[in-house]
Amino acid sequence: MIMTNKKWAVKRITVNLATQEAEKLEKYCQQTGRPATDVIRELIRSLPMSEDGKDVNR
Repeated sequence: MIMTNKKWAVKRITVNLATQEAEKLEKYCQQTGRPATDVIRELIRSLPMSEDGKDVNR
């Protein structure tokens, strides 16, 4: 029996980007050969989180 590793989305979001933001993302993806989803997920994972769960910017 062969098991496949499937990625299932837990939550799907839509992000509205300004033209300049969308162009910058597209250019970065072309330069790196990575899909936008991977780039965005990596950026989200790199966001700082405080240990007590409070907003780190306040």
